[in-house]
Amino acid sequence: MHAVLKNPMRGIALKVSSVVVFLAMQTFIKLAGSDIPPGQVTFCRSFFALFPIIAYLAYIGQLRAAFYTANPVGHLKRGTIGIMSMAFGFYGLLHLPLPEAIALGYALPLVAVIFAAVFLGETVRIYRWSAVLVGIVGVAIVSWPKLTLFRDGGMEAEQAVGALAVLISAVLGGMAMIQVRRLVEEEKTATIVLYFSLTASVFSLASLPFGWLVLPWPSALYLIAAGFCGGVAQILLTESYRHADVSTIAPFEYTSILLGGIVAYFVFGDVPSVSMLIGTLIVVSAGIFIIYREHQLGIEQREARKATTPPA
Repeated sequence: MHAVLKNPMRGIALKVSSVVVFLAMQTFIKLAGSDIPPGQVTFCRSFFALFPIIAYLAYIGQLRAAFYTANPVGHLKRGTIGIMSMAFGFYGLLHLPLPEAIALGYALPLVAVIFAAVFLGETVRIYRWSAVLVGIVGVAIVSWPKLTLFRDGGMEAEQAVGALAVLISAVLGGMAMIQVRRLVEEEKTATIVLYFSLTASVFSLASLPFGWLVLPWPSALYLIAAGFCGGVAQILLTESYRHADVSTIAPFEYTSILLGGIVAYFVFGDVPSVSMLIGTLIVVSAGIFIIYREHQLGIEQREARKATTPPA
């Protein structure tokens, strides 16, 4: 295949499109009902995502190559961690208002910075550590009103568990991201995407004996639609990185909180609290600053390589 020329505007458009489709996925999952086991939700999300992913890989002529892997154990590790992260995240999504579930999910890039320093030995200087600490304060502001509901019963306690589940999902997601960063050193993106959906489908199917529900047809259709949306969104996200640098398109991830707030208000009648808005603003600011620092460090590293490379 020919190299793809950089086109930042197209990359941004694809990124925003992926955010919209991921949001549609989350909306369909919430519409399906809060009593559905997370394993059943995760299976539908993973299995039905395979259809658009396989069709896309066949269209671009990479399907056969995508099945080849030199590191099946690495994919197994990534799949195991990723499926647990997805299950916890879906539990939180089903039991929290949509904007709060999205905002707490923003803890993932903060956790990723910490894990990159601990497990990959990356140098993290004071600027990014400061941004992580500020972001954690924002996450605490969003989550604390929910976590204090543990002492109450009923729906309030479920929201507390939901908030905790999303935070656990972010930690596991950070671990999965570290595994992905190891895989990309030797595996193609198409292979990573395909094997994650395959392993997630198989692993989540193992939860069937633990009490899946016989769903009414509207809930079943919502979950099938969620799976297709997840696959399409993954394709859009992957394509966006072909047209623009990560640092260019990553900040547009945060458009999900604005769009999510609109959907939550008109579809579910959720009105965000003041603490949620303040905490989200802090978390988003910290995340954007981390992206900015990554961009600056990338420029510095490229300049350093140029300076040390002898002329041809």
